[in-house]
Amino acid sequence: MSGNSANWKYHLNELRNIGSISYTGKKYNVQFKLINAADYGVPQTRERVVIVGTREDISLPWSFPTETHSEDKLLWDMYITGEYWDRHKVHKLLKPDLDAPLRERISRLKDKYGMFEPESLPWQTMRDALFDTPNPKSDHGIIDHIFRDGARTYPGHTGSDFDWPSKTIKAGGHGVPGGENMIRFNDGSVRYLTTFEAKRIQTFPDDFVIKGTWSEAMRQIGNAVPVLLAEKIGFKLARQLKTSNPT
Repeated sequence: MSGNSANWKYHLNELRNIGSISYTGKKYNVQFKLINAADYGVPQTRERVVIVGTREDISLPWSFPTETHSEDKLLWDMYITGEYWDRHKVHKLLKPDLDAPLRERISRLKDKYGMFEPESLPWQTMRDALFDTPNPKSDHGIIDHIFRDGARTYPGHTGSDFDWPSKTIKAGGHGVPGGENMIRFNDGSVRYLTTFEAKRIQTFPDDFVIKGTWSEAMRQIGNAVPVLLAEKIGFKLARQLKTSNPT
């Protein structure tokens, strides 16, 4: 059957039968996991399947890094201890309103942990990532932190809440192909992320240079793996490879 006429069921059957095929070349142990970048300290709820393949002959005992951050701890810091708002010096009148579903979640959180707070670190929010970023309309001298006008909301296109991890940074400018790439503040106003802010949310260094127009920059940033997530997986893989193959 040709590649053009083969459907997914045919390919699935082929993959399932690979194990029965005689093969004398290098073999790999392959593991995969659905990972949310926010669980590793990235200020973005970005879910991706990560696949790690290691040569069978090196017997690497691979496991993915343990998650370090959680939604539970962010909610705890926000609505049980109030530490989040205190840290950012946010007046109580400027906090987002608690709707009924969120009140129910907070109640369940108290029942779940009792008097002992979650052991993980809190998810990082857009406010956490951008706390020291100047207004893009000001005279700040940051070459890729330029205000872009025209942001608006409509059903299904509401921006990312400032006090929550960003939605997934999309590869492109706006609309269905490009995603939202907007900040939504607690007063309901929205504006587009600058290139500088999008780099922060993808955990690039501030001095990392992205060339091209805003749309082109967002395409490059949105196509990237969050730097912090790649670093954590890469470091663990390097450590385990070194342990398995000492010099």
